[in-house]
Amino acid sequence: MSWDLPPLTALRVFEAVARLGSFTKAAEELSMTQSAASYQIKMLEARAGAPLFVRGARRIDLTETGESLAPQATRTFSALADAWAAAKGRTGGVLAVTSVDTFAANWLSVRLGNFQLMHPDLAVKVDASARLVDFTRENMDVGIRTGAGDWPGLKAHYLFRADYTPILSPRLAESVGGIREPEDLYKVALLCADYHWWPSWFAAAGLRFDPGRVVVGARLDTEIYDAMAAMTDQGAAILTRNLYSDFLAKGQLVQPFDITASDGDGYWLVYLESRRNTPRIKAFRDWLLDQTAGIREQERR
Repeated sequence: MSWDLPPLTALRVFEAVARLGSFTKAAEELSMTQSAASYQIKMLEARAGAPLFVRGARRIDLTETGESLAPQATRTFSALADAWAAAKGRTGGVLAVTSVDTFAANWLSVRLGNFQLMHPDLAVKVDASARLVDFTRENMDVGIRTGAGDWPGLKAHYLFRADYTPILSPRLAESVGGIREPEDLYKVALLCADYHWWPSWFAAAGLRFDPGRVVVGARLDTEIYDAMAAMTDQGAAILTRNLYSDFLAKGQLVQPFDITASDGDGYWLVYLESRRNTPRIKAFRDWLLDQTAGIREQERR
């Protein structure tokens, strides 16, 4: 079969410029001069018969033609790199993980060392943020997301439920004579007291949440900070229980009640369906599913 393709070097430069948004960064990544990178793009534009970038004083943007080509170029080079790694039977390189910050800070960070020991030739880079990465455009291998598992174009593996429940420090609980009934929570400050998880949890406990009885604690707007405040005796936090199992096991936090509430969301491992056989993705997937298998077994009981 005869392939009508442009020079692959020029296409590789285009993919890097489109992904990084910079000729300079692309040239650095590909170990060439900026002028050489610019020449490759001009040659590619001549072959395409249309401009691929709109060049401004301080930024460059993709044209309509460039927009249509860029994601396909990234997918193609990614698939080629994956196939080459598989052919060599190697899992080495860099595994780029994007994760919601609560999962990265409270669950992944305390277990990732184990994965690194199992795969010493594979470096892991974690980007912790709430934004949804476009895997077709950004240099990310896998992601941890919360939701129902329905993201078009992505393979999603269920990890565990995102159920939540009140959690506080044992010292704070003891200071008020213990938290034995849900109403005892009104004896301590409630962190993020106006968050909808509180009335949802009280409803799951069979009670109506009464804002008039609440001792209002700090509003930190991030679950990580709520957990830190709870550990330092500043109040009870409403937290995703599965993310704090290590803190609970060590006695740094206590969960007074087995009752949990849920918005129906779960934590999921996701990646492009086309990259399911990539060695480093397979290695991380198998490890993560094994690490969370016990939680899923408990959920089935």
